[in-house]
Amino acid sequence: MVLPMLPPYGNWLENKIYNMLSVGVLLRWILCTPVQFIIGRRFYVGSYHALRRISANMDVLVALGTNAAYFYSVYVVIKALTSDKFEGQDFFETSAMLISFILLGKYLEVLAKGKTSDALSKLTELAPETAHLVTLDNDGSLVSEMEISTQLLQRHDIIKIVPGTKVPVDGVVIDGQSHVNESMITGEARPIAKRTGDKVIGGTMNENGCLLIKATHVGSETALSQIVQLVEAAQLARAPVQKLADKISKFFVPTVVCVAFITWLGWFITGQVGLYPEQWIPPATTKFELALQFGISVLVVACPCALGLATPTAVMVATGKGASLGVLIKGGNALEKAHKVKTVVFDKTGTLTLGKPEVVSAVPFSGYSEENFCDMAAAAEANSEHPIAKAVVEHVKRRRQKYGSQTEHVTEVKDFEVHTGAGVAGKVGEAIVLVGNKRLMRSCSIPVGPEVEDYISKNEQDARTCVLVAIDGKVAGAFAVSDPVKPDARRVITFLRSMSISSIMVTGDNLATAKAIALEVGIDNVFAEVDPAGKADKIKELQMKGMAVAMVGDGINDSPALVAADVGMAIGAGTDVAIEAADIVLIKSNLEDVVTAIDLSRKTMSRIRLNYVWALGYNILGLPVAAGILFPFTGIRLPPWLAGACMAASSISVVCSSLLLQSYKKPLNVQKQNTQGPFHYSKPT
Repeated sequence: MVLPMLPPYGNWLENKIYNMLSVGVLLRWILCTPVQFIIGRRFYVGSYHALRRISANMDVLVALGTNAAYFYSVYVVIKALTSDKFEGQDFFETSAMLISFILLGKYLEVLAKGKTSDALSKLTELAPETAHLVTLDNDGSLVSEMEISTQLLQRHDIIKIVPGTKVPVDGVVIDGQSHVNESMITGEARPIAKRTGDKVIGGTMNENGCLLIKATHVGSETALSQIVQLVEAAQLARAPVQKLADKISKFFVPTVVCVAFITWLGWFITGQVGLYPEQWIPPATTKFELALQFGISVLVVACPCALGLATPTAVMVATGKGASLGVLIKGGNALEKAHKVKTVVFDKTGTLTLGKPEVVSAVPFSGYSEENFCDMAAAAEANSEHPIAKAVVEHVKRRRQKYGSQTEHVTEVKDFEVHTGAGVAGKVGEAIVLVGNKRLMRSCSIPVGPEVEDYISKNEQDARTCVLVAIDGKVAGAFAVSDPVKPDARRVITFLRSMSISSIMVTGDNLATAKAIALEVGIDNVFAEVDPAGKADKIKELQMKGMAVAMVGDGINDSPALVAADVGMAIGAGTDVAIEAADIVLIKSNLEDVVTAIDLSRKTMSRIRLNYVWALGYNILGLPVAAGILFPFTGIRLPPWLAGACMAASSISVVCSSLLLQSYKKPLNVQKQNTQGPFHYSKPT
């Protein structure tokens, strides 16, 4: 196509080889054939698989368009060989340029899509390639040390972490103390002090001390690997909104084929009967060829490949960006549902509060000593995973250390039983011990006297939770547990209200404490003393009213509600069960990321709708021009190769539109300037 335009070459390319077959036509045939059948093989394969499913896709359109141009050109070659008077124009360059433009568009798409995985690649690079494996003898003395690949580490291996190096895998500190920078995983800017018994996360940076850790999670089990797997799965998952593109393509492609055939037939018949003047026909082109060019242009310009890119590219960019901001979205389904949320239901403990409850007072009743009822409570609570249970056990341990108690070990409990949403029960020695709230006492017919009621009432007014301990049918004592509210909780609730999203608290705690916490954070609707099944029922009640509901929780007891909600959001510091049940994981455990998840979802859905406008806009505007509607009035037409360039431009514009999500910023950016400093946030646009 280019050579004939250059004067030194033009003449000999027109030289005849045999009859009317010229050197230029033969060269174009030789050069374009590999492009058509080798480079363009992917379009034949795609068309074959689509037609086997009795459907049509963009590969069918490209194959039809290029084959029409190529095989008509082969017909021109055969006619030129067999006739000494035939003059016809071949379209080999049209077929080759069409395939080249489309594949160039695909290549640019791949380059653009590669940018969506930047956050993912940064995460995978956090883990070091090597680790220092050490061997200890029975006395804990160092026997040997060797550097090995991180991939070879196994559970229970002892690893040495020197200052300035990264932690290779998840583990527990068995010796040493240091400060570890976990900002790349948790978002916590300040280094966290680590000493014996503390957990460390793979990929975090050890700053100033030497640590010996025992590996607990290696390979694909580490927190870092789990994050990467979640993001990868999310990027591969199809959003329900993608079904719209599939439905459009299903009917669009056959319609385009029919329109292309009608276009060719219309121009060919009108030319044959002389309905348009001969001057309209370009030089060295017949009426059949002109009609064929219009038909091929329609086939090519209408390729719906941009339509197929509209949703997946936006989902890929959004999930990758979400991961970099600490919001792990498990697929397009969760991303799409989140933008519809009008009600957010919050758990209390560990979600609105810090999840680090502390016992602030312990009072004995019924003549029991404080030491006696504390030891009994610790024995019963030792088997519970609830944060308040851990607070009770920790309080008893500190009390023993302070007063030098003779009882250092926790007595084994028998017949241990969990009363969901109420407390625990078991047999400690010969005594029947119950530890829990007032509801547990009532259900077990244990009387709660006025003295106990006064203690409960006083502490509940101060937003403290009271844990009662009953021994052999009598209330032996009570603990007052305080769990401070997260500093950003009120700001988040206020900001959600500005987004026209209502907030509700559902908790298993008593009503008075729940109301005190709700008042502090600005929540009006509170459901207290609700067990896990009841939380799920509350979610369903709200859904029955037509509300799209998100549930934010962190514990095992929140799992049924997380599954029942339209969108379940798990706090990253929560239990594995809650994280598994959720649709979105807030890995930094910041409440502000609830706002980020919903706002990112809204921005993504807006971007997908804009992508559809870009994709269909090219088709709607390009089809009439390709069909020749402007040609009779202006002489403007869209040659097949230019139609291919427009189709590629459509795909590139959709990908670039999706990539603009990379510039997304959190609408609510809570930053503590100091321990009592102000918070800063910007309203969503």
